[in-house]
This record gives sequence, C-alpha cells and structure tokens, in this order.
Amino acid sequence: MNGVVNLSVKDGWWLEGYREGAGWALTEKRTYQNQGYQDNLDAATIYGLLENEIVPLYYNKDKKGISKGWIKVIKNSIAQIAPHYTMKRQLDDYYEKFYNKQAKRFKEISKDGYRLAKEIAQWKETVAERWDAINVVSCDWDYPASGIETAQKYTLRYVINEQGLDDAVALEKVNVYINKEGEERIFSIEPLKMVGRDGNNFIFEATLAPQQAGDFKSAVRMYPKNQNLPHRQDFCYIKWLELPNFKG
Repeated sequence: MNGVVNLSVKDGWWLEGYREGAGWALTEKRTYQNQGYQDNLDAATIYGLLENEIVPLYYNKDKKGISKGWIKVIKNSIAQIAPHYTMKRQLDDYYEKFYNKQAKRFKEISKDGYRLAKEIAQWKETVAERWDAINVVSCDWDYPASGIETAQKYTLRYVINEQGLDDAVALEKVNVYINKEGEERIFSIEPLKMVGRDGNNFIFEATLAPQQAGDFKSAVRMYPKNQNLPHRQDFCYIKWLELPNFKG
C-alpha cells in the first residue's frame, strides 16, 4: 500500500498479487526432490536477482540522486497490486459474486408463493428416496483387446435405470493422471450425453479420443441434475460407476 516492493516465492498472497514490473518473484515449482539441492538453487536464484537486477536498478540514479527505474517499480506496485487488496475490492466481490446473485435467486424461488422452492424440495425428496435403487443396466466400451491408443476414437455407452425418475441424473468420465512420483491429479472430465430412453432406462453415450499416453485411473461419476438447482453442490449426491476392465 505504501510502495514497498516485494521479492518472494510465488505462494500465499504473492502468487495472486505478483505483477511483472511491480516486484520480483521466484517460482513455486521444485526443480529437485532433494531439499538441500533445492535450497542451494533457491539461494543462487535470489542472489542472482539481487546482483543482476534489483541492486543495479536501485543504484542507477540520475544527477539528482533519483532512480527513475526504481520509482517506476514502486508506482507499478501501488497502481497494479494495491487496488486488489483494498476493502473496496472485497466489497465489490461480495456484491458481484454473492449478494446480487443471492438476491436474484431469492426472487426466483419465492415468487408465486415459493412455487419453485417447493418444486425443488419435492424433487430432492423423490431423488433421495430412489437414489440407491438407480442401477446400471449395461455398460459397453468399444476399445480393442490390444488396449486403448491415443488419438483413436472410442464410444462409451451406459444404460441407466432411473427407477421412474425423469432424466434426473447425469454421467461424466473422470480421468486421474498418476505421475512418476505416484501423485494423482484430475486430468480431464468428459461428460456423457443422454441420447435416448426406453421406459425407465436412459441411454448415455460419449465418443472419447485420448490425447495423452501415460498412467491413468478412470471412473464414471453419476450425479443428480436439475436445471433449477443453483449449482451441483446444492444437492451433493454422487455414485461412482466402474468401467469395463481395459488396458490403458
């Protein structure tokens, strides 16, 4: 707020606050697993920045003893960083992200004697009562016996018995990537489209074309869907469906 410039690793507030030309940042990514090697690299990086950029910029002064380059960094810090950490920005975020949306939502669900709120509540009760009975009638995936190959297209097809519900669930394939260190992260999410129904049985399909080779885990996630819900977490029922055994 008062023009003090920062040199820090990009984590915590500086990960969000850093702006090029308004301070200096070290990457938060590791180069070495060995902590001693990483410490030595970080120290060399910090001293390199100080010696080659920060200190020369500070002492590059004109005849009046003013470092215009340093002052420019200070001004950039005040102009580009400070506004994002003021109470005005916080209040603006509350209004735009929460208060205005909540007010609009309240008007929607309360009109006509809370008609929409009652419909949603009844729908949730019905889905909750039948959720455990919803089952997979069939699951097919047309991958070859030799295994899945990148850039090839495969069709994944599920038939779901919704137990009398009217198109109340959605399906998506969740792919988790496993790196060399055994760490897992969500790589991609591929939705399945409802393409038809036969009584209580609803047919979901997706054409998949893997783009990256590697070690993956995959499963299909089923969750309730209703266009009148404000978001999926408003009714957080989840059921995981196994995929047919395959070679990735």
